[in-house]
Amino acid sequence: MIPNTSGYWLKNVRVPVCVLTDKDEAIANSANQEGMAVVDVKIESGIIDQIVVPGSVKSKNIATVDLQGKQIWPCFVDVHTHLDKGHIWERSPNIKGTFNDALTATFKDEETWTAEDIYRRMEFGLKCSYVHGTKAIRTHLDSAGRLIDLSWDLFKTLRTEWENRLILQGVSLASLDYYLTSEGEKVVDKVAELGEILGGVAYMNPDLDRQIERIFQIAKDRKLNLDFHVDETGEPESICLYKIAEAALKYNFEGQIVCGHCCSLAVQPDDVVQHTLNLVKSAGIGVVSLPMCNLYLQDRQYHSSESPKTPRWRGTTLVHELKQTGIPVTFASDNCRDPFYGFGDHDGLEVFKMAVRICHLDRPFEDWLCSVTKTPADLMGLSDVGRIGVGLPADFIIFKGRYLSEILSRQQSDRIVVRNGKILEEQLPDYSELDHLIFP
Repeated sequence: MIPNTSGYWLKNVRVPVCVLTDKDEAIANSANQEGMAVVDVKIESGIIDQIVVPGSVKSKNIATVDLQGKQIWPCFVDVHTHLDKGHIWERSPNIKGTFNDALTATFKDEETWTAEDIYRRMEFGLKCSYVHGTKAIRTHLDSAGRLIDLSWDLFKTLRTEWENRLILQGVSLASLDYYLTSEGEKVVDKVAELGEILGGVAYMNPDLDRQIERIFQIAKDRKLNLDFHVDETGEPESICLYKIAEAALKYNFEGQIVCGHCCSLAVQPDDVVQHTLNLVKSAGIGVVSLPMCNLYLQDRQYHSSESPKTPRWRGTTLVHELKQTGIPVTFASDNCRDPFYGFGDHDGLEVFKMAVRICHLDRPFEDWLCSVTKTPADLMGLSDVGRIGVGLPADFIIFKGRYLSEILSRQQSDRIVVRNGKILEEQLPDYSELDHLIFP
């Protein structure tokens, strides 16, 4: 489908207007109700050279492919993953599927982690992400005890090995009280040394205010951005998001703050929700919803006989209300084939499809496609990623579907990933690559 030449035209391509860097008025006005416009795109030496109204430029003496209305999307940006935990399900399953059981199973599995084990599983996740069409990933790394050096050194190695294929960012993952200890200082030193992101799990406890104050103080002193796990619960009393936003304003924090999960927001009274949203907006915080993992974990209940009960809510945060308030909202993959989520394949399209269905992002779709491309790229400080524009690398995904209904209704396993103007030839890794780790 893509000519093996340095320059070529892709004619009659549908592209989401929300991801275009230069919104030509004629192109913008031609968008359909799904926010898609038909354009011609010229690629030259791996760079997007022109994006024009169909037929407005004569393409003489250059290869041309008519895509007949097929869609191209920018490469995905996965702003919240856990590559270090990935693919341990077979050896450490979460039988009941609860959050607490996921913690127990994971902590026990971590006792067996070796350098090869972490490296191979993380690499497997990167391979899957790359082949599916992802360009940038932010992964949280469990950062306590021996994992401080082990996991972060392996992350540094993988970041270097993949730098020409994937942009990798790392976030320290530890409970906020850990940063009050000398071990916590080691984590901070490691994050600062590698120029990565300081993160933590916020949960309600009597010392929460002091913990939040401390991590903001550290981040300001070290000039680090912050990324929190927040309110991953169905308890209305969990107001960590509120407290973090309040602290960001109190301490005049100028770095980027991202908060993931925020599930309890969906079960809180309207007045609490509105006050929280106003604070989050004022603090410039971006929110990441993890629809697959939280649908899986939240509201897991059992009868006294230990038989499961049907969940009564979806587990996700208030994405529509957040967006309507002007807060950046993104979706990400979170865990993959581990005790926190027993499924997944590091596929940005699956994340978007599930988000559409769980959170009712359709009717209309508006610019929600940006939530797995441009918006997370902005939160990661990647101004040239997650979008399509003249002068940017020709990194995109070609789908056979012409309309969102077509793309979201089939698996799209026949998608074509283009990087630097060339078709990506790599295939998804076989699960057998991990057999010696899972079944030693």
